[in-house]
Amino acid sequence: MPCNDVDDIEDFINKDSEDVRRNNYKEAVVPHARKTKRIVEKIDTSVGNAPGTETIYVKTWGCTHNTSDSEYMAGQLAAHGYPMTDDPSKADLWLLNSCTVKNPAEDHFRNMIQKGKDENKKIVVSGCVPQGAPSQGYIKGLSIIGVQQIDRVVEVVEETLKGNSVRLLGQKKEKGKKIGGANLSLPKIRRNPLIEIISVNTGCLNACTYCKTRHARGQLASYPIADIVQRARESFQEGVVEIWLTSEDTGAYGRDIGVTLPQLLSQLVEVIPEGCRMRVGMTNPPYILDHLDEIAEILNHRRVYAFLHIPVQAGSNRTLYEMRREYTVEDFSHVVDVLREKVPGIYITTDIICGFPSEQDCDFEETMELCEKYKFPSLYINQFFPRPGTPAAKMEQIDRREIKKRTKRLSELFHSYQPFTHKLDEVQQILITEIAHDGVSLVGHNNFYEQVLIKTTDDEVNLMGKMVTVKIVNTDKFHMLGERVIGEEIISPTGVQPAPYGAVTGIPPRVEEEELEVKASWSWKSWTTEYLPMFTVGILTAFSFSFARKYYSNK
Repeated sequence: MPCNDVDDIEDFINKDSEDVRRNNYKEAVVPHARKTKRIVEKIDTSVGNAPGTETIYVKTWGCTHNTSDSEYMAGQLAAHGYPMTDDPSKADLWLLNSCTVKNPAEDHFRNMIQKGKDENKKIVVSGCVPQGAPSQGYIKGLSIIGVQQIDRVVEVVEETLKGNSVRLLGQKKEKGKKIGGANLSLPKIRRNPLIEIISVNTGCLNACTYCKTRHARGQLASYPIADIVQRARESFQEGVVEIWLTSEDTGAYGRDIGVTLPQLLSQLVEVIPEGCRMRVGMTNPPYILDHLDEIAEILNHRRVYAFLHIPVQAGSNRTLYEMRREYTVEDFSHVVDVLREKVPGIYITTDIICGFPSEQDCDFEETMELCEKYKFPSLYINQFFPRPGTPAAKMEQIDRREIKKRTKRLSELFHSYQPFTHKLDEVQQILITEIAHDGVSLVGHNNFYEQVLIKTTDDEVNLMGKMVTVKIVNTDKFHMLGERVIGEEIISPTGVQPAPYGAVTGIPPRVEEEELEVKASWSWKSWTTEYLPMFTVGILTAFSFSFARKYYSNK
């Protein structure tokens, strides 16, 4: 794993947004609050091009939650008939799914928008950048899909192709309470057909001073356990061999709906086929503290990777206080110590932010000491970037040269040790799910989610999605090299052929058809056969009571 990019950094005060609906295909759609259930109507194809004929390109920045959102949006578009492409030059419309964690990611997003405009592409933007700051000048006039509105991507794309600008930024609610998001059983195109990314909740419970993601994702909202378990079950039936649980803070799962992460995990392991694996997503220290024993038990399960991403961000209590991280270095150390004791060999990775505004030299030295103590096998090192609208952006900033100096020192410390040398000559079982960047080697992970590369030959059986036995013959900083042990059984976990790359999977919800049936039910036939008898009975009953009152009053 690289040491400078963050896969699952936590997302962070979602402002209540009004929903923007189409209004007779006007050039500027007038926003108004949605208060009634929407009735799906036949799409007017007289304006612009017919749906499903233009080619779509999807580009994603950021965490695995964003990746999952893009998979769902691509799946819905493909299911609706739109051809998808990996070549932006061949696309009629670009769907750009953004990340707001760091400045470089937003800079790339902004540059891509400009490039699309220069090439006269239709553009739809989504993700945390437009959700958190929809009034920014460089997205003015563009259609926006809010982070909780991904199930309406087809509508937005259709209207954009007709030349309209549509902005859907509202939250999904049930009985006035925010819910996790779109239906988990929507169609999707998996980036990797062997891996299912399941969002278990959105938003978080913290208010970290440096983070802008919460401006987009908002407060915590969890999916019900039954929905998540059903999605996992469906995925394995489609040939998936590995599931990743993702969110802005997996450890906080369920606190808004009265359940806990261990309760979810204990039900998920029951539906994971033998030979398949589950990876638990990033969790902040405060919320795992309450469930350390239960989490350790789950991570020891043979179908769960003994792996956990626990971001500490700083090794100084003073800096953590300024960040509003709501835990201490001692809390973090307790979590790591207990898990290392109860889950032997566990692979724990963490994040460090170098150069937070209030970080003094002595604070950074404490961070160095923490990293020296634990020698994390994977360490995500990030230079601090002030994000507009966050409290940390208003603090006095540290000189960029000093931030780079601290980053370099921590990076040198990280590269000074080798985490896998003691595993040389070990025999391990690995689950193979990817092809390496060299196009030849296969990528698998052992029980601790440590990366193992193996070479294959053309005459060898297809090992993708299989559990194989290897002997470790070499080690590197970020991975091990293995050779398959000939004669050992090759396990096909599910026995189901995975979907081809780019294929649509998932069960489309029946919402649209049900809504159409509701609308169609108000026909003259239904009125005469269903409602007229009830109406007649009501009139006769009222007449009878009126007659009785007059009769007895005359008495």
